[in-house]
Amino acid sequence: MALVLNEEQEMLRDSARGFLDEKAPVSALRKLRDTNDEKGFDSALWKEMAEMGWAGILVEEEFGGADFGFVGAGVLAEEMGRTLTASPFFSTSILAATALQKIGADAQKQEHLPKIAGGDMVFALAVDEGRKHGPAKTAMKAEKHGNGFKLSGDKTFVADGTSADKIIVAARTAGAAGEEDGLTLFLVDAEAKGIERERTIMVDSRNAARLKFEGVEATGGDVLGEVDGGYQALEGILNAGRAGLAAEMSGAAQQAFKVTNDYLKERKQFGMEIGRFQALQHRAAHLYSEIELVKSATLKALQELDEHYGMAGMICSLAKAKAGEVAKLASQEAVQMHGGIGMTDEYDIGFFMKRIRVAQEMFGDTAFHADRLAQMRGY
Repeated sequence: MALVLNEEQEMLRDSARGFLDEKAPVSALRKLRDTNDEKGFDSALWKEMAEMGWAGILVEEEFGGADFGFVGAGVLAEEMGRTLTASPFFSTSILAATALQKIGADAQKQEHLPKIAGGDMVFALAVDEGRKHGPAKTAMKAEKHGNGFKLSGDKTFVADGTSADKIIVAARTAGAAGEEDGLTLFLVDAEAKGIERERTIMVDSRNAARLKFEGVEATGGDVLGEVDGGYQALEGILNAGRAGLAAEMSGAAQQAFKVTNDYLKERKQFGMEIGRFQALQHRAAHLYSEIELVKSATLKALQELDEHYGMAGMICSLAKAKAGEVAKLASQEAVQMHGGIGMTDEYDIGFFMKRIRVAQEMFGDTAFHADRLAQMRGY
């Protein structure tokens, strides 16, 4: 498949860019930060996005969604990366929608997918428990209790965990931490008895959460997918998230480069625009080339999710690793080429650097995915 958007996807990109430039510029994120907004996003804006079909971008039409595929979701994520839009799009419309679409029971789909598409419910995915990403390291217990389970353990770095209505949580019904077998996914009410949620304000001014589960009851109907066989299902969900994050970082890198390139053409030193200095031209050219590689790798990952969902792990890891590496370079070069003003809060470049740093770490940094790719190739 050619690494280009089709006509419908281009139309989606253009409409999203116009909407976000008007309704969700970087100044909107700055306002959320300065007001210490509890939710970390604008609920009214999210409702508008839902009305445009964005919240249900991956949801099938029979459940009220747009069913536009992972490429469509990536187009929106990339545009949101350009303006650093804070919303539950990643946690709800990509992660939760993927989980329910791919492994949800019919009753779970009928109950939750229309609410996702309508922007009426926020979901969170709780996986990691330590400082670094490692799904197989899950130690949280889900012990048999009557006809159901009791969940006990801690989760960290849960995007939108404080504002979520429902939480998809990975817990161990068998085996030991470090083993892939024995994981099970549960869909639980965020207000269930025994759940404590601690808000964590991230460096990118968005909300995450630390979650503590103490004997939280879950029924058999709360299980997503198969008992003890949740690892592969979880990997599929994470791959969708990794591709979405790669798309967002691609958008952020492109915008950081654009702002920097514009600055190089305007800023004068020694009587000429600094963009005419050959050393800066070389650095800009190198960054441009790297960003183009990220765009191609990310689009390929999204296409593979649409065409061969269960086999997209390798390209999703490649896209996530490359996007994190290049987006980090783009933000660092932006600060460097802006000089002293790039370090000031009044300039937006710092916001891009901080968001990229968080997105780079989420669901595995470059080192994690380099190791994952090596293992996939038999090293």
